[in-house]
Amino acid sequence: MRRTGTGLRARDLAAATPATRDRYIDLLRVVSLAVVVLGHWLMAAVTADGRVGNLLAVVPALRIATWGLQVMPVFFFVGGFAHALSSRSRPAYAVFVRARLRRLLRPTVLFVAVWGAAALVVQLLGGGSGLTGTALRLVAQPLWFVGVYLAMVAFTPPLLALHERWGWGAFAALAAGAAAVDALRFAGGVPFVGFLNFALVWLAVHQLGFLRADGRLRGRRVPLVLAGAGLAGAAALVALGPYPLSMVGMPGEAVSNMAPPSLALLCHGVWLVGAVELLRGPGTRLAARARVWRAVVAANGLAMTAFLWHLTAMLGVYGALLAPGVPLPEPATGAWWAQLPVRLVAAAALTALLVAVFRRAEQPGGPEPVVRRDPAHGTPQAPGPGGAPGGGASRSGGGSGPAAAVGVALCLLGVLGLSAVGFAGLLEGRTALLIAVDVTAPTTVAMILAGWLLVERSPRR
Repeated sequence: MRRTGTGLRARDLAAATPATRDRYIDLLRVVSLAVVVLGHWLMAAVTADGRVGNLLAVVPALRIATWGLQVMPVFFFVGGFAHALSSRSRPAYAVFVRARLRRLLRPTVLFVAVWGAAALVVQLLGGGSGLTGTALRLVAQPLWFVGVYLAMVAFTPPLLALHERWGWGAFAALAAGAAAVDALRFAGGVPFVGFLNFALVWLAVHQLGFLRADGRLRGRRVPLVLAGAGLAGAAALVALGPYPLSMVGMPGEAVSNMAPPSLALLCHGVWLVGAVELLRGPGTRLAARARVWRAVVAANGLAMTAFLWHLTAMLGVYGALLAPGVPLPEPATGAWWAQLPVRLVAAAALTALLVAVFRRAEQPGGPEPVVRRDPAHGTPQAPGPGGAPGGGASRSGGGSGPAAAVGVALCLLGVLGLSAVGFAGLLEGRTALLIAVDVTAPTTVAMILAGWLLVERSPRR
């Protein structure tokens, strides 16, 4: 029977899922991205004159909610689990990079191309003010996530090797490095050193995924320790240190826990990892339900596209309201809260439409490497090229390893730079600071395209 439509394809993939697959991990991936998208929609405080603010700045009491809703660490933790399995089944560096990044880079490049062309047309026609100008700056901001994920893929093979030798010691070293960076940043006043925590903080969370892949977070004791220590550490740092309460960036704040990531954010990530591991039992039972699993499979097939375009949809909804002169209530007023459900439904519907248009770039594929059990130890392992567990395979890369590494580096720097500079000012040469260098949007786009081509040309096997 010919398969047509996303629903049928998702049903087929769900039915073909091996019993050994860890479905809870897939559920966490979908839920964490959905919470991030919902959080962005909720935090948008757009005024009648088209200015976009942050609801948390309007209602500071809501900032404590970010301790539950800032779930990006969960997504990176899940990434660590998946990358460990994938790296063990694809020991050649270039093959591993290509396999992990194709579904990430293709929708990203399409997003950049569409918005770049739209921004160029708008500026050639003399536009770019009001909500349109704000959109040109804001829609690229979620690309920071793509940049961090690229770094995780690039560093997986060496960090996985350190994990296999040192276990918890590798995580502890990254966490200690993040603490040292914050000490230099706040106590020593060392300029630019905080940027190192874009790597150290997120890679430490990613490292917890390696530990999970090896079965070292099983039971209740370890997750309880992680949740308790992480929550206590974050609370102490916020109460006694220079760290703000919000676990997302706030406009106008001298210190942010997100940009660059802070030790408080790492503690927050540790407590979240402990919390989701404590929920593994009921989460696994939920994901085992046929209807839930079909929904998870379908959502995983379009999650990246939805994430890239969700801010476009949100700003599109507000633009559609402002264009005919529909009065917008002041953020956080009673009328604003009353209209919120309608705006959320409209943003979700427009996101679904954009996904339908652009999702072909995110080719649906089979599941991640199947989780197999080592009969001696009961730990999850990835299948090797011949179907046997691949944990002991050699990691020697092929001749395209350096080219793949260069490609990942170019994409990483390009998307981080574009997330900072946005699509505004393409013709005026608007710049933004990337680490210690000013970059323009055309430069970052060129880096993304060059890096993507290098990754695409990496060997498949």
